[in-house]
Amino acid sequence: MNKISIYGLTFEQLAAWLLERGHRKYRALQVWDWLYVKRVTDFFEMSDVHPEALSLLNEHFAIRTLSEHVKQESTDGTVKFLFRLPDGNLIETVLMRQKYGLAVCVTTQVGCNIGCSFCASGLLSKDRDLSSGEIVEQIMQVQLHLDRAGKGEAVSHIVVMGIGEPFDNFGNMVDFLLIIKNQKGLNIAGRRITVSTSGLADKIIEFADLNLQVNLAISLHAPNDELRTRIMKINRAIPIEKLMGAIDYYLEKTKRRTTLEYILLRDVNDQKEHALELAELIGERRSLINVNLIPYNPVDEHSQYQRSDRETVRAFFDTLKKQGISVSTRLEQGSDIDAACGQLRSKQIKESALG
Repeated sequence: MNKISIYGLTFEQLAAWLLERGHRKYRALQVWDWLYVKRVTDFFEMSDVHPEALSLLNEHFAIRTLSEHVKQESTDGTVKFLFRLPDGNLIETVLMRQKYGLAVCVTTQVGCNIGCSFCASGLLSKDRDLSSGEIVEQIMQVQLHLDRAGKGEAVSHIVVMGIGEPFDNFGNMVDFLLIIKNQKGLNIAGRRITVSTSGLADKIIEFADLNLQVNLAISLHAPNDELRTRIMKINRAIPIEKLMGAIDYYLEKTKRRTTLEYILLRDVNDQKEHALELAELIGERRSLINVNLIPYNPVDEHSQYQRSDRETVRAFFDTLKKQGISVSTRLEQGSDIDAACGQLRSKQIKESALG
């Protein structure tokens, strides 16, 4: 029977677990420091922790549950990891070098059921949710990769935008955020964490109520229901009016700027009239909304979609700007490796099936 990941416990959960077994809170502080600051990979390397506590931890938990299956490195410094889980499933994690630091994009589910028609992540339907420990361990594995390079680099930013819908794995995702934000561990500030959702309105409201002080990004990709339903089937259940109502609640509750993500698809959603409609949809919210325009990474299985050309992207950008909308264009990274999220995993599974 596989032991669960120790990384899945929040500090409070770890302290309570040890307390129930006769150990004081300072023992949890010791273990936490060994895990996240000293970053050991074996419980028995925790030299100042009582042997009885180490034996208990080793009996019930594992530090390493992910194994590196494939690693691709881009000329721009992007590194894509394909990790194998104990049950044999594969997940993707990406390290990106940005001007502001080192960002890691983590996966929250094995596969995805949202079914966006342009997305590589949805090529394989959801098998299961990841545990909070499996999400945290993605960061730890990337940090160990950096440690081995010996340059003193550390992960500074997190984006929860990998395979899966984070808000469809809400409890584990929230525990993950509490773990990585803990000041005695990885100490990643909320302003350096971004969670992306395809628009689960009820969960956006629940997330607002938690007030975790992290950034929220909404995958919108279309300015009206007809078009959004065509490319994102979730819009049938949660149309734009309901989604924008949840966003309004979030903005009012948290007073935090929110990003609307918009993948530009050639001759589908990238025309001037779409930009004007998007500006109208944002309306009076513009002081708390930023639109992030995203270049499309073509996927063989979705050949009906192509990347918008630079002139079209520029015209879309300029149209929004003239309407007073805050807008940015995402820097493309990893274009010489399997760039689209889920693309490497899908390719590896197909190759294995062909045998």
